[in-house]
Amino acid sequence: MDTYRKRGVSPTKEDVHAALKGMDEGAFPGSFCKILDNPFEKGTYILMHADGTGTKSSIAYLMAQETHDPHWYSGLAQDAAVMNIDDMGCVGAVGPFLFSNTIGRNTHRIPGEAIKAIIHGYEAFFASLRPYGVTCLMSGGETADVGDLVQTLVVDATAVTTLSLKEIVTMRMQPGDIIVGFSSTGKAIYEDRPNSGIASNGLTLARHQLLSHEYAVRYPETYSPTLPEHLVYQGPYHLEDILPESEFTIGEALLSPTRTYLPLVKEILSLYREHIHGIVHCTGGGQVKCKNFGKGLRYIKDNLFPVPPLFHAIQKTGISWKEMYQVFNMGHRIEFYVSREVAPSLLDVGEKYHIEGKIIGRIESSSSENNEVVLLTPHGEYIY
Repeated sequence: MDTYRKRGVSPTKEDVHAALKGMDEGAFPGSFCKILDNPFEKGTYILMHADGTGTKSSIAYLMAQETHDPHWYSGLAQDAAVMNIDDMGCVGAVGPFLFSNTIGRNTHRIPGEAIKAIIHGYEAFFASLRPYGVTCLMSGGETADVGDLVQTLVVDATAVTTLSLKEIVTMRMQPGDIIVGFSSTGKAIYEDRPNSGIASNGLTLARHQLLSHEYAVRYPETYSPTLPEHLVYQGPYHLEDILPESEFTIGEALLSPTRTYLPLVKEILSLYREHIHGIVHCTGGGQVKCKNFGKGLRYIKDNLFPVPPLFHAIQKTGISWKEMYQVFNMGHRIEFYVSREVAPSLLDVGEKYHIEGKIIGRIESSSSENNEVVLLTPHGEYIY
């Protein structure tokens, strides 16, 4: 259960939560993101969020080195953007968003063509959302040459927006709520190619479990020297190999850009906002992320999506199913918590955007104040 931790990554970030204990939680404590009173405009609220691609940039570097093609870096822009706006969507923010990007690079390894691909990647992604009423504007950013600290590159972004009181979605989940999930795979109407389902979390585990040790020998700059040798690139695959049961190569599957659900979220909120008790973006923490919200709740998920091929391939390298469900989205990456009568209507909205929706579970009362997540899967029952 600790394969991820041994590589220096916590799926639940207990130490971060402990560090934040006692800090100001903002205007709406317990929300998915911290919401602040807007000091610039009385009666409104401001939301500022920072996130990035994590170690997915290491895979882009590997692909660019192997193919001599810098276009592999471009998808990192979407990854960084979506990890911000989809979190922000969980509190009701659907734009316009103002962005600043931050790139830290080692100039000995990351050329100007890579930076250009990332910057142009932002604009291409933002342009794809405009027809669906989602506005993102780039204000600028910083490209820092920090080769003494960074072996390849780090891609992060910060986004800011404002909300009115009536727009805010707080986490008021309750027993009796139905959980509606939306698929992380397939091809949404606003995407130009199918998605493998991966986002921008769990990539440290994914790449070291899947990729051959040959990459450790050829590209030692793509991993930390603090990692034990037996945990570094221990997989059976090369980047150009076909992912079993799919049309992706391993490299394509790992670099599949993080899907945004913002067009879907925007329409669902415009139609059913008063019926939405909570929204969870299932990134870090995977199917267990919901455990952080509410009190005395038992989240029961007994009708999950089939596990996508990429996650199957990772699990087959020796990761337990229980750890897989706590690290990866495993088939759906956003959840809505609603009353039973409105749940089918959300599925209809998903169909409009060519994103499969499914009633995946429900909420019951827990016997204690501590929340509990129960996953009933074809691979076993797991309790967190």
